[in-house]
Amino acid sequence: MAAKRNITQHTESEVIALSKKDQSYFGALYNKYFDQIFRFVFKRLGGDEDLAGDITQQTFIKAMANIEKYEDRGLPFSSWLYRIAQNEVSMHFRKLKKNFAVPIDENRVIEVAVEASLSTEYMTSDQQEQLVEMLNNLEGDHLDLIELRFFQEMSFKQIAEIYKISEANAKMRTYRILERINKMWKNDK
Repeated sequence: MAAKRNITQHTESEVIALSKKDQSYFGALYNKYFDQIFRFVFKRLGGDEDLAGDITQQTFIKAMANIEKYEDRGLPFSSWLYRIAQNEVSMHFRKLKKNFAVPIDENRVIEVAVEASLSTEYMTSDQQEQLVEMLNNLEGDHLDLIELRFFQEMSFKQIAEIYKISEANAKMRTYRILERINKMWKNDK
């Protein structure tokens, strides 16, 4: 049976190449990345588990249907999956015409504050909550960039691949958003 093939002796690149010829190999990629992509979608949907499962499934269906278009550009295969997942989430919200907030791991908030040059010598829990609220009020694509960089801990190269922009552009966009956060923070004081 094709689904039971032992692919553990293959590299990820080999599994991708095999998947382009025989879709039964795609299951290994699905198994490897499903949880990671699910968590990414789940956060963007504000914790709707059923909808996250549906959109994650749609992400993998599109990935499998388009695997022959995938090109290895030196980035993890997951970057391509994240881009598809991001597009699926965006399509969902365009259909609903609704803005959304990403729940934020407050342990990472300090890193955002430092990068945004906020006074962080001692940040109270109220100030952390204020920053979380400020982040959740960002436009969807701005919030996505911050979330990918600081909470998913992606490199600028990975972010660039997801958005199909240059690495320098990904960095510039992220730091412009951090500058806006800094201005909002100062105006709030």
